Amino acid sequence: MVEPFSLALLRAASLCVLAGVLIAGPDSALAQGQTPPPVSPPPVAPAPAAPATPAPAPAPAAPAAPNAAPAAPMRTLTLDEALQLAEGGSEQIAAAQAGVRRADGQIGLARSGLYPQLLSSFGYQRTLQTQFEGIFDAPSGPPCADLTVNPDAPIADRIGELERFLQCPASSPFGGGDSNDLPFGQLNTWTANLQASQRVYDGGQLRAQERQARAGREAATLGVTTTRAQLGLDVATTFYDAALSDRLVTITEATQTQAGETLRQIELQQQVGEVAEFEVLRARVARDNQRAAVIRTRIQRDLAYLRLKQLINVPADQPLALDANLREPNGALASRWSTALADAEAGVKELERVAVQQTAAAVRANEAAVDVTRSQFRPQVSLASSFIAYAYDRLPVFDRRDWTVGAAVSLPLLDGGRRKANRSIAQATLEQSQAQLQQVRELADLDLRSAYATYQAARAAWDASAGTVEQAQRAYQIADVRYREGLSTQLELNDARLALERADADRAQAARDLQVTRARLALLPELPLGAAGAGTAAGIGQAEPTGPSPAAAVTGAGAGAGTVGTATQTGVVR
Repeated sequence: MVEPFSLALLRAASLCVLAGVLIAGPDSALAQGQTPPPVSPPPVAPAPAAPATPAPAPAPAAPAAPNAAPAAPMRTLTLDEALQLAEGGSEQIAAAQAGVRRADGQIGLARSGLYPQLLSSFGYQRTLQTQFEGIFDAPSGPPCADLTVNPDAPIADRIGELERFLQCPASSPFGGGDSNDLPFGQLNTWTANLQASQRVYDGGQLRAQERQARAGREAATLGVTTTRAQLGLDVATTFYDAALSDRLVTITEATQTQAGETLRQIELQQQVGEVAEFEVLRARVARDNQRAAVIRTRIQRDLAYLRLKQLINVPADQPLALDANLREPNGALASRWSTALADAEAGVKELERVAVQQTAAAVRANEAAVDVTRSQFRPQVSLASSFIAYAYDRLPVFDRRDWTVGAAVSLPLLDGGRRKANRSIAQATLEQSQAQLQQVRELADLDLRSAYATYQAARAAWDASAGTVEQAQRAYQIADVRYREGLSTQLELNDARLALERADADRAQAARDLQVTRARLALLPELPLGAAGAGTAAGIGQAEPTGPSPAAAVTGAGAGAGTVGTATQTGVVR
């Protein structure tokens, strides 16, 4: 069909203007979509009698500081490498492992009472003042002769000898002997002590305490397992959040490029009088709104990468490139999860959750605590021995010794009801933990089915988005051709661009949600009940991140680009 002459003339004028813009080069104001500045008159040449002073040459750029650190090279990171980095420097895992070591110490503390106890001590005491001072001093005058009784002497001589000896002052208040051998009032006292004891019977208290400590260690070991699994889920969630933010930045930048190209074409049409200024304003507003969306997604990407770097202990200034496939999220997540993921995706089956095992270990610990309180009603029998050596010289010579051996039986007769109260408390705690164990088992079954429902919802969302991006891309191309040919309005073109941006963002979000739910399925036996990664919702049938969704932010900004002249483009995407 032959087109009208006026339309052909208009097309020829448009091509001439476009050729002029291309010849002017990329620096032309028209090529940049801006109004060209007014042409200024050429500068007047200076008079020959007064030559202008030559301008100084521009200063060379300052050399880089010699101590400035070079930029870190780009590092490509896979999920396996991220998991290894996170586990190598995780404070949560270190704290859980410290709990295991503490539980080992509690076991050793409980078992120590089963073995003999041997204590030793060595001491020295210097006496400065004592009540026995002076009583051991020798009397003045010649010493008295010792008592000598002759049985063959007359009665009078023997009585006289006794009276003489009694009238002599004794060398000791204890009737004689060397006072240096007595412990009273000695200036120097050295002691060496050795004590041994052995508990023979305690009513089963020590064995019950050992069982309680072993149950605590089992719970602590399972706590390390759950902490490592939760860390793995957090790393996977943050890893794919960062990958999603990369993809959203790409989508918004592509949409901004499309909006800029549309604005350029409309400005060319305005130059030749095809469209009014109103159309240019609408296109410019759409382009500027898309700029704000690009800024927001870039900020979200930076924050997502900062969270990932903090989690895997990587410097904040280290550039990363994530090896995460969000276009076909059906392959293996991490090599360590391949077997568990294959079994989990095969179908719902009963799992022995670590959380249930932890609660069962707590029940066993409370049962042992009840046995400890019962042992307090039984007698306790113990053996003890003590050996002490003494010396009273300046340099010790231990020539005096005390050695005792004994046995003791103890049984409280009246304690005001303390033992009975302790037993009641322990029994109530045991019943509470048993009820919690049953509740945890029920919650574990619910959490299992909830995880599979979330996985199926994410899988269905991914399958439903298949082909949507290609269809939206084709629709935008058709809308662009129709607008170029004058068969549609700018509103239709903006709607097609918005639909394409939504489709891209929804597809990327569905891929991210599918990967996160697959990671949760692989780690489900070791995860705490109701555990979710950073930014993952726990709702059944909804694989959306908690808080504002990055994809929703992108599509919301795109919706703002299409609100010019209509009130139907302001909806939230998801």
